[in-house]
Formats: sequence, structure tokens, C-alpha cells
Amino acid sequence: MKTSTTKSSLGIAILALVAILATLTINALSNFFPLKGANIGEISNTVFQGVQITPANYAFAIWGLIYIGLIAYGIYQLRPAQRRDPTLQRVSILLIVACVAQITWVYLFTMRLFWLSVVAMLVILLALISAYLQLGVGKIQVLRDRRWLAHIPFSIYLGWISVATIVNIASALYSSNWDGWGINGTYWTAIMLVVATIIAAIVAIKRADIAFTCVFIWAYVAIAVRHLNNPTISVTAIASAIALVILLLFSRNKPVKSIAD
Repeated sequence: MKTSTTKSSLGIAILALVAILATLTINALSNFFPLKGANIGEISNTVFQGVQITPANYAFAIWGLIYIGLIAYGIYQLRPAQRRDPTLQRVSILLIVACVAQITWVYLFTMRLFWLSVVAMLVILLALISAYLQLGVGKIQVLRDRRWLAHIPFSIYLGWISVATIVNIASALYSSNWDGWGINGTYWTAIMLVVATIIAAIVAIKRADIAFTCVFIWAYVAIAVRHLNNPTISVTAIASAIALVILLLFSRNKPVKSIAD
């Protein structure tokens, strides 16, 4: 029985690392060999040029950091002690789901099936939220290796997918020629920024999660940079970023419950 459980935990750990590497590979290949002649960035800059919530191109360099973190986690959860950890086993299963959904998202988006890509994005988001809650980020004190190799990678990944979900939905609506109920696109962008700020603020207050909150700040600055000629968007984005910095500074004094390894 114990041998069977050990083999199962090892299988989950190996599959999680394989899923991470497969997702990285598919993302890279989709940039060099896009299915319909245009990769994700090219589609965003052409088909969705009018989607104002999209950050400046440089912001997407965060994917490099995300994959470094995920690979670090993939190696970390392969250790014998971590493989036996029921929490990390559940987290790794959820990460596998997120990776499969992300590969699916790449296919759907490059095939320009934008509303189906939203469904895939929501699967990624829900899987990462579940993993984040399983890890207890910001709720329990953990040893340094667990914080850097598990908590922070998932915080950054979840933060960016939260931003990406908003952009993905806005892009799908744009592709459907949604009229915004008569509200100007600039004002809708400002509204979405405020809503996203409220979501990030809740995490900043409840979890004091620096990594998650900084991802939103990174995205807001990039949105402001892209729209320097649009005061409504740029001022809203910068004001939101400043608000999150202030909330994060105050929330850092929040005590954590216990120590986990």
C-alpha cells in the first residue's frame, strides 16, 4: 500500500514537471510556427489593437519569470519530502490542469476561437485559485524554500492570469463587436481597471501577498505607458498602482498563523 502511494506521488510529481515543460514548449512553438500565420502577440497587436485594457508589449516579458518560477516549483516538488506532502500533491494536480488548459488556450486563441479561449482561460484561473488556496499563501508562515519555490511562483502566475483573464474577456467582446451599452471604450477600460484594483486590493489586505500585488502594479504601469496620450486611462492606471502600493505597505504588518515546511 505504501509502495503504491509512493509510486503515485512520484507519478504526479513527474507529470507536473512534464506539464510545465510541455506548456513552455507549446508556447514557444506557437510564437515561431503559429497555426494561422499570426502568433499571439501579432493577433493582440492587430486584431485587438483597439482593446485598450491590453498592457504595452514589454509587460508580457513577465512570462519568462513565470516559467522560471514554475520550473523551480516543478523541481522542488520532485524532492522525496515534498512528494509525500498531500498539499503539494493536490497543488501539482491543479497545476497539471492549468497547464493543459493553457496549452488548449494557445490553440484556441491562435485559431481565433476567442470565446472558447475565454473558457480555457477561466479553467486556468480557477485551477490556480484552488492551488493558491491550498498553499495558504499569506495565511501561514513557511520556510524560505517553500516560499520562494512554491508560494511566490504561484502568486506571480495567478496574478498575471487574473490580468490576462480580464484582457481575454475584453478581447472576446471586442471580436463580437460589443457596443459597450453605449459607454465609450475609454470609460469601460477605466471601469475595468477599478474593478481589477478592488480584486487585487482584497488580496493585498487579506493575504499581504507582495508578488501577486506587484504583478498588478506591473500591468497597470504598462497600461499607462501604452496610453500616455489618453489621460483617463493613464491616470486611472497609475492611481490604481499607487493605491495598491499603499495598501500593500499597510498590510505587511498583518500576522501569519503558523509555520509549515
